[in-house]
Amino acid sequence: MVLRGFEDRLERLVEGMFARAFRTGLQPVEVGRRLIRDVDANRTLDVHGRTVAPNRFEISLATEDFERFAQIKDSLITELVATVRAHGADEGLMFLGRISVNLLEDADLTVGMFRATPLFDETINPNAPMGWLMVNDGTVLELPARQLTLGRMPSCDVVLPDPNSSREHAQLHPDGDSFVLIDLGSTNGSRVNGERVTRRLLVDGDTLTFGTVSLTFRQA
Repeated sequence: MVLRGFEDRLERLVEGMFARAFRTGLQPVEVGRRLIRDVDANRTLDVHGRTVAPNRFEISLATEDFERFAQIKDSLITELVATVRAHGADEGLMFLGRISVNLLEDADLTVGMFRATPLFDETINPNAPMGWLMVNDGTVLELPARQLTLGRMPSCDVVLPDPNSSREHAQLHPDGDSFVLIDLGSTNGSRVNGERVTRRLLVDGDTLTFGTVSLTFRQA
């Protein structure tokens, strides 16, 4: 189910203006399948007996494939990270640090070939964003690993430009590698995927609605 969802999203990602670029050569979905195999093949037990999996993946691509992938690099990396995280959750795996995927160019590789190196890495920058909020107009708001307030007041971390939003409408609290959305007793409420909530652990792709403002949550 995890990989099927990834494949469906990748199909939508390369539709339209990117479709011609991905008719030949390496296909993005092949990379996703490989990461899942690498997670399963390299799982191990830590000193506490917990099953842990690689959390850093270096993907080396042929020059032509690297240039084509550059067209969707940010979205592709987001989808690959989400796929690894979801597979780990389904399998009850733990990660030593944040999940990271890096695309590298290797001129020695031929088109259609790639090399994936899975690593266990505790050193991934803890100050890196834990996620993003994506606005319909294309604006991307970084979410650092701390409590954040959303509301109409200019002093809020995320300002909601809507008179129907409360002055301090909701908060995001870090929880693991995601956030919990907490409504602050707002007049018009907070919604996740259309459902009014007072408290909800967010997952990648959730749509958050405050009044007439809708934001898409993406995990780092």
